[in-house]
Amino acid sequence: EVLLFPAMRPESNKPNTTEEESKENDAPSDNTALVYREGHLVSGTLDALIQHIVPTIDYYPDRAYLFAFLLSSRLFIKPHELLGRVIALCDVQQKLTDKTPHGKERLTRFIPRLVQLLAEWSETFPYDFRDERVMAHVRGITHRCVSVESGVRHEVSSLLQNLLHRLTTLEQYEEFLKRVNENATTSNVECLSTTDITELCPTPNHIAQQLTHIELERLSFIGPEEFVQAFAKENPHLETSFKDMKRTRNLENYVQWFNRLSYLVATEVVKHVKKKQRVKVVEFWIEAARECFNIGNFNSLMAIIAGLNMSPISRLKKTWNKIQSGKFSILEHQMDPSSNFSSYRSTLKAAMWRSAGATDERQRIVIPFFSLLVKDLYFLNEGCTNKLPNGHINFEKFWQLAKQVTEFITWKQVTCPFGKVNKTIMFLQSSPVLTENALALASFECEPPENHEKERCKSLRYV
Repeated sequence: EVLLFPAMRPESNKPNTTEEESKENDAPSDNTALVYREGHLVSGTLDALIQHIVPTIDYYPDRAYLFAFLLSSRLFIKPHELLGRVIALCDVQQKLTDKTPHGKERLTRFIPRLVQLLAEWSETFPYDFRDERVMAHVRGITHRCVSVESGVRHEVSSLLQNLLHRLTTLEQYEEFLKRVNENATTSNVECLSTTDITELCPTPNHIAQQLTHIELERLSFIGPEEFVQAFAKENPHLETSFKDMKRTRNLENYVQWFNRLSYLVATEVVKHVKKKQRVKVVEFWIEAARECFNIGNFNSLMAIIAGLNMSPISRLKKTWNKIQSGKFSILEHQMDPSSNFSSYRSTLKAAMWRSAGATDERQRIVIPFFSLLVKDLYFLNEGCTNKLPNGHINFEKFWQLAKQVTEFITWKQVTCPFGKVNKTIMFLQSSPVLTENALALASFECEPPENHEKERCKSLRYV
């Protein structure tokens, strides 16, 4: 059963209407209606959905709806335009300039709700406020709110301070990434750090814990809207400009971190000419991967497996012959891509179940294999249309999207419970790693090319 409801909500101070007028007002139209199925919002026009987030004296949007709409709305309208529309609706419906006693009484009740809406928006999607056009709206409306109702001054001040802190922290993080990425790769083995990973980290458990620090820090900076913006980048037909709204690269930086860790693993193996030392390093990384699995750090786990499976490492037969392959095979099975990563998905569900009931911070950690998470969200986006044949926005789809992104937000908010060792973290993030060709050459230095590899080796030496 599908029920249609008008998007406009009656105000408590609205004049009484006749029964005929009431029926006319409640009659849904394609432009103003929200469509519900079994009490669940499934679709509506953009105008109706925007109206549904606008607070009144008697109404404040459900937080789940507010998140789902703010997350997905950027596919149809830019954040600064949306905020402008919301403020304009508040102005028209609440008469923010009304200075009569009745008007002041009404605004005293309404303005805290408007400030709350701004606070929740800026808390959940702070990167929207990097846009000067958004901030112009914020400065204008908060000034008006305080001038009409001075009682919200503290809330407005807190809102702006929290926002400034979040954006300042983001800028510092971006500067840090810029520094650590400056000398990220090298084609010269002699430029590599002389520090051996097995000497720097006393145990595989130690490195797994420090990798978890890095993962959780990098996860924490990814804004939920960055997933939707990634879809916008892929789809040239969207009604909003990707470049205009894209203000962060935390998602891309996190994917790059995965690649870097894989290359670091491979680099740390091939930089040793002696087979005995290579065996020690490979075994160390296998144990580190197992510790990552136990912690719930599946992104580092997969990056280590990917590094050890890179052809410059997997071809080192004399090295692998000295290694007990059973432990590595078990890890590979857990992350086997067959049947759409069914083994990993089962393990992830178990980790989520453990996290949900955890009393110990260590059991709360869930760091998903990030590339697969992005892929799942991408296919969810591609598999369902954004708009229905009648022009309504398909909100059923955006409930699903919001549900998955909400899970991600829960995971990224976990505080790392392990002691932090800055020396190890700096090494993992900033020590140079070999390029793909340099890795191949170094591998041939470790173990000479076989017949089918000789041409490849020869061509690399002349690059």
